Amino acid sequence: MRWRRFREADAQHLYELDNDPEVMRYINGGTHTPHEVICSEILPVFLRWDETFPPGGFWAAEERTTGEFVGWFSFRPTNASNDEVALGYRLCRAMWGRGYATEGVRLLAGRGFCEWGIKCVSATVYEKNQASRRVLEKIGMTMVRRFRLTPEEIAGADTNHSESAAVWDGDDLEYALERVDWK
Repeated sequence: MRWRRFREADAQHLYELDNDPEVMRYINGGTHTPHEVICSEILPVFLRWDETFPPGGFWAAEERTTGEFVGWFSFRPTNASNDEVALGYRLCRAMWGRGYATEGVRLLAGRGFCEWGIKCVSATVYEKNQASRRVLEKIGMTMVRRFRLTPEEIAGADTNHSESAAVWDGDDLEYALERVDWK
């Protein structure tokens, strides 16, 4: 897998990704994301983060030999000193089960700890998303808390679109890994 920064031309990739109901099942319940929302709201967030936090931000992931779009990975600071970050990712369904998620998460955590001075990496996952939970656990992350998103938090999401701010019947889980525990 190879990585690159997002470009305006990636709007179609994001549209296809965010309109696969299985990809979005644990994110927004599998609802449709209009193309104009991708272009006017979601893609600009991806591009803006690349400028505000250069070691982090959002990356488009591509299959190394074919150049096929795999999905995206993100690394965004959660505190003012930029030494604690939230990791995120979303992969095309055709790329599931190939090890790309684990490879990307491991790479970002390693670079964060070893090159960028990050002290703690966290990630949030819906409790029923067993595949993503396993990815986080494979790199040594452990669950640190269980919580429910508020309707305001759901409505304020900047990497997905939802027609409803209804709280799901289930919890989100926060996983974390400290630099001292990185292997």
